[in-house]
Amino acid sequence: MVRKTKEEAQETRHRILDAAEQVFQRQGVSRTSLNRIAIEAGVTRGAIYWHFRNKADLYDAMIRRVFDSEEAHGQANMQRQNDPLNFIRELAVGFLQRLACNSQYQRVLEIAWHKCEYVEEMAVIRDSHLECGRRFIALLEGAMRYAQEQGQLPATLCPHQAAVGVMALVDGLMVNWTLEPSLFSLTDYATAILDIYLVGLCARGVGS
Repeated sequence: MVRKTKEEAQETRHRILDAAEQVFQRQGVSRTSLNRIAIEAGVTRGAIYWHFRNKADLYDAMIRRVFDSEEAHGQANMQRQNDPLNFIRELAVGFLQRLACNSQYQRVLEIAWHKCEYVEEMAVIRDSHLECGRRFIALLEGAMRYAQEQGQLPATLCPHQAAVGVMALVDGLMVNWTLEPSLFSLTDYATAILDIYLVGLCARGVGS
């Protein structure tokens, strides 16, 4: 009975998050009330408050449902990686390809980039999302340093700058593609553009 109750609570939590994705995408975050999400999910407003403190907490959980698994995947693969440049390539390209074919990723990233202003009640989660970005850069920077140790990158390269460059490239593709997917094929362009960037890093004289 206890296990069933826990499973039911988890199912309700995911139903609320699914509903939040749909309503946030249609109306934008600032124009969406918890009551509207409750109606979409088929639950009471009290049920939402049982799982989430407020709209900002619900929004943060929606974002983390995508990015926590991505971060765990990246950390686990880094531990097993003997080819750091290929790890960087697979990390960035793999995420962008999942975005291209996963409707949940598309909804969440569209909301994050184009349907939310980090002001007023939403301002409190800004630091959380910035910290997630810092961890991603740190993961990439570690891989860049390892690539230098393996002789894949010039010793003159700044690993932090190279890591920030990968993040800027990924963010730029995400922002533009989620705004208008017909601009380019994300699946094709992700691979080609990451390869161009990584080849540029390997060029002798970079950072000198």
